[in-house]
Amino acid sequence: MAIAEKISIALPPEVVAALRSAVATGEYASSSEVVRDALRDWTYKRSLRQQGIAELRQVWCEALQDKRPGMSADDVLDRLERKYQAMVDATGSAT
Repeated sequence: MAIAEKISIALPPEVVAALRSAVATGEYASSSEVVRDALRDWTYKRSLRQQGIAELRQVWCEALQDKRPGMSADDVLDRLERKYQAMVDATGSAT
């Protein structure tokens, strides 16, 4: 196991109470275990967020390189209105 470094943190009273409650009820063996679990969760979520940002950057760069002509906002809205009106019409005739 890697050498652990001890640090000190300040927490709001309600967080301290929740942490102590988790230890008192046996959910965790120690307050350090609670913090380690929370940090593992934070690390995982952070890596997912960074992965999402990287994917968004890639899509953005691909879109900037796309030489196809774009559509105006009015054209996009017209197309969506026709699409959803067709869906409403199909649903209405099915009943």
